[in-house]
Amino acid sequence: MSRRPVNPTRRLVGNGGFSLAGAFPPKTRSSPLLSLTLVLLGAFLLLGYLYSGSGRKEVVSRIEGEFSGTLELQRAIATLKKAYGDGMRKVLHVGPETCSIVSKLLKEEDTEAWGVEPYDLEDADASCKSLVRKGFVRVADIKFPLPYRSKSFSLVVLSDALDYLSPKYLNKTLPELARVAADGMVIFTGYPGQQRARVTELSKFGRPAKMRSQSWWVRFFVQIGLELNEAAAKKFEQAAAKGSYKPSCQVFHLKSFH
Repeated sequence: MSRRPVNPTRRLVGNGGFSLAGAFPPKTRSSPLLSLTLVLLGAFLLLGYLYSGSGRKEVVSRIEGEFSGTLELQRAIATLKKAYGDGMRKVLHVGPETCSIVSKLLKEEDTEAWGVEPYDLEDADASCKSLVRKGFVRVADIKFPLPYRSKSFSLVVLSDALDYLSPKYLNKTLPELARVAADGMVIFTGYPGQQRARVTELSKFGRPAKMRSQSWWVRFFVQIGLELNEAAAKKFEQAAAKGSYKPSCQVFHLKSFH
């Protein structure tokens, strides 16, 4: 009678040996302390990356990769109203997406508003097209004279409108905008290093946005004869502090020509 083959593994175990299953080490378990350390290290590296360079740049701008002066202006309308008071009675906004600004300003009490879109309105919605039909918004190249009389508006507000212009055109555009302002101008523009237009938008704007430093702008204002409105700037800062509003861009307050 033939004998059944003996399982070598069983023989080793039965003779006080070891099982092949025990010959391999069990799966290692990561220490909770090690996991916590890795998480903290990753967070530290991320924060270091976000805050490297100029400390004045907002985290949101660095993450999303672009800056919008128009969105910033929408946040600042209430602060501007407190700072300028009656100076906001007739406002001209100049910049991309002006329909959104004009729509919001028209909802404000005792405020009339108009807008100039420097580029195009091909993707405009029904509300924007309605503003165009009613004459509140028009498309116009701001490198040329504006179709308005001098001092037609109490305040001219610009966002994202100047960042695509070279100094050659700024020399003409800013004095022309100051001409139609009775009480002054407010300019919302990004900090150096912030990005405004996506690559897909370059065909619309013609060139990448160039964010200039505060010192560059101040020198340029002096060069073309525009004076900073320090009184308005102080009122704006006070109103911003009371309303917990912190601008994520540069805001310049300028006097109009007299």
